[in-house]
Amino acid sequence: MASKPNVIVFFTDQQRWDCAGVHGCPLELMPNFDRVAQEGTHLNYCITPQPVCGPARSCLQTGQYATQTGCHTNGIPLRSGARTMAHAFREGGYTTGYIGKWHLAGENPVPEAKRGGYEYWLASNALEFTSDAYRTRMWDHENKPVDLPGYRVDALTDAAIRYAERNKDQPFYLFISYIEPHFQNSRDDYPAPAGYAERYSGRWMPPDLLALKGSAPGHWPGYCGMVKRLDEAYGRLLDALLSLGLRDKTNVLFTSDHGCHFKTRNSEYKRSCHDSSVRVPTALSGPAFEGGGRVQNLVSLVDLPPTLLDGAGLPVPKEMSGRSILPLLRREAINWPEEAFIQISESQVARAVRTRRWKYCVNAPDKNALKDAGSERYVEESLYDLYADPYELNNLAGYDSHRHVADVMKGRLLRRMVAAGEAEPVIDPAPVVHDGQKKLDPGDEYK
Repeated sequence: MASKPNVIVFFTDQQRWDCAGVHGCPLELMPNFDRVAQEGTHLNYCITPQPVCGPARSCLQTGQYATQTGCHTNGIPLRSGARTMAHAFREGGYTTGYIGKWHLAGENPVPEAKRGGYEYWLASNALEFTSDAYRTRMWDHENKPVDLPGYRVDALTDAAIRYAERNKDQPFYLFISYIEPHFQNSRDDYPAPAGYAERYSGRWMPPDLLALKGSAPGHWPGYCGMVKRLDEAYGRLLDALLSLGLRDKTNVLFTSDHGCHFKTRNSEYKRSCHDSSVRVPTALSGPAFEGGGRVQNLVSLVDLPPTLLDGAGLPVPKEMSGRSILPLLRREAINWPEEAFIQISESQVARAVRTRRWKYCVNAPDKNALKDAGSERYVEESLYDLYADPYELNNLAGYDSHRHVADVMKGRLLRRMVAAGEAEPVIDPAPVVHDGQKKLDPGDEYK
């Protein structure tokens, strides 16, 4: 029992990949993350399979796609009897705990039967609606309300450190689910800690936000302040593990449910195929992941549950659609997918695949995005060359110069949809655009 590594998931909400210095951000928002990414394992291309809160959480808890969990939109509870990481770790001899935002039930407080198998519980179903930046309310195992002092990030971190201290003599699996840097729904703003937003006013901003604006001119400074405090909390948690003698005995995952495009791609903040919505900062540390380096393969959130279980020496349940990345770290010759698969709901019924170079997205315009999980027919909506256009400002869908690329990506998408349990749909081509560009070199479509 003592040889089992502890496992902690440090889970943020709506955090863009390019907030990190290892992804080119010059604002020094995430120095702790950057250090861990360089010393441990950095997933350079980590992609959410569903760019919205509840569905993405169902994917991360189960290792399945949202159409498999049944949680294809917000507001759909996790199915009764659904198998989560908590069940797998408990069967492996771990005590389990959950702190923060759940978003996989329909009510507050969350009944025990809807907690996904977690034992220790200090959570709110939708923390953005039951708390504010300096007013944190959650519920404990007995469904009694618990009000915690301090900035909300710090309140959750304090609770996590207390949990680690209480359980330091037994293997534990702890999931800490922050609401930051998600916007505060009641005001539609990004409430940073006092004095933090001012540090980032008028400074660097990602190129897509500079070009497309959206709400970023008003919201980016507060968002950066929230990210900064999260990284400080991450560092404080790692320091606490060190002081408890647990740092070398604990695998820690840092990731997020989806990104944030600041109303540049639709009328709100996510739910689009763009990297600003689907690419998330992700790093792992601990005994299974030290020195893993930068992983350049496309990795999905559904791959993280198998990875955490494998890193703890536990079997990966057969029902999980994802797969462990540990063979990649061992440099084993394995058939790893060249693309990540994305299902999009609520803003549209859409599907997408992303490779290192290409992004291809289709949409079902006749479907109800708040009700329909999928469609029997889609139409091509976007194609981006991420080498030439990393911030996805030039949509190539329909360009005759890129028809063969679109056809290859279409084939990849259809294969991934079928593998995820969806029926193979019809995909209609985008209207032809005669752009006069040269044809791509042979083989470019496979990169």
